[in-house]
Amino acid sequence: MKAFISLFLYRILWFVLLPIALLLLLLRSKTQAAYRKRLSERLGFAPKSFKQRGIMLHAASVGEIMALRPFIDALLSRYPEIPLTVTTFTPTGSEQVTSLYGDRVQHCYLPLDNILTHTLFFARLKPQLCLFMETEIWPSMLVQLKRKGTKLMLINGRLTEKSIGPYNKLSGIFSPAIAAFDVIETQSQFAKEHFIALGANPDTTECIGNLKYDLSVSEKVVSKTKELGRLLGEREHVWMVASTHPGDEAIALHVLQQLKQKLPSVLLVLVPRHPERFSNVANLCVQAGFATVKRSENTNVVAEHDVWLIDSLGELMALFPHADVVTMGGSFSDIEGHNPLEPAYYQRALVVGPRMKNFAEVSQQLLDAHGMEQLTANDNIEQALFEKVKALLENPEKRAAFGVNARAVVDQNQGATAKTLNSVDSLLSR
Repeated sequence: MKAFISLFLYRILWFVLLPIALLLLLLRSKTQAAYRKRLSERLGFAPKSFKQRGIMLHAASVGEIMALRPFIDALLSRYPEIPLTVTTFTPTGSEQVTSLYGDRVQHCYLPLDNILTHTLFFARLKPQLCLFMETEIWPSMLVQLKRKGTKLMLINGRLTEKSIGPYNKLSGIFSPAIAAFDVIETQSQFAKEHFIALGANPDTTECIGNLKYDLSVSEKVVSKTKELGRLLGEREHVWMVASTHPGDEAIALHVLQQLKQKLPSVLLVLVPRHPERFSNVANLCVQAGFATVKRSENTNVVAEHDVWLIDSLGELMALFPHADVVTMGGSFSDIEGHNPLEPAYYQRALVVGPRMKNFAEVSQQLLDAHGMEQLTANDNIEQALFEKVKALLENPEKRAAFGVNARAVVDQNQGATAKTLNSVDSLLSR
């Protein structure tokens, strides 16, 4: 009864919040115009051309899409006769799906978690199986799908210490949603135990590892890597700071000032996470006195350039091979870091900030294997980052050793994609 009342109140709340959510999307569109486009999809109106009785896979944003590439490729190969619908929530995620897969998949935004919007959406789609990634748990939607008999699976399930408290406090809402999954496959034993505590079926909840280890490089990425290499040319020292957020760039630029005094030829490759910040970051670089060239200018990076600003989307993976040292953005703030496995795959030397809770287990494995260096909360961040990056840039043998160790961690932890596909086989055959 408690769960029924909690879910009922949650649905009432979403009726009230729906116009507010739409207003927030419109406000967001002031800085990123894509948020005002295709609003009908947010309300549950999937394109009429969509084929029914397929598989739906939801991955919220660009990071999740990139992590799922090998899995999506495998789904398309294994089930060519079953339509695959990939949903996202952010425009950058949408652009990534379109760029990678074109019309090989059906793509639209996932509707807001309102009983009317998702009833409209799934009445049109009628999926056999819905796959949700990591922490994408939408209570009203999941309970409704379960009642309709749709098979549900949570892949790469993730929980952090920070998220457990809110889930427990709202267990009346989230426990029925978590219990609705036919299968839950988690990244870690920690996540498995806590999903079970929150209501998951222990018989169908399994720790299989992290899909993000199952990296592969497509021909398109190889071609893009060569293209970027022609623009970059030969550069003695290249430091890349990837997926940056507000505050990260200021740290990187201050460290660059110190590096320039010791290594005048060093180039900073700066990759902001969100496109609406490209122009602001460019202004920061210029105001700091650095000769800056933008990727969008499509011109060669020359010796006089201090910063290469990547104001484009979908090129991050292709950039890693050109870096000597990589620092992941978001690791200096409450963003709590981004995926270090892609540079590890390319055997890049890694230095990250003190806050990597989003990838706590991955980070610990890389640290234990001497495949990554991490700052601590007690460090003077800019000074410690300068010292670690400088030491790696000056020592090719040390960089190489870190890179080999990092790639070994990736190789040793692969296999989650195959296990997830076996579970998909099982659910579709029921």
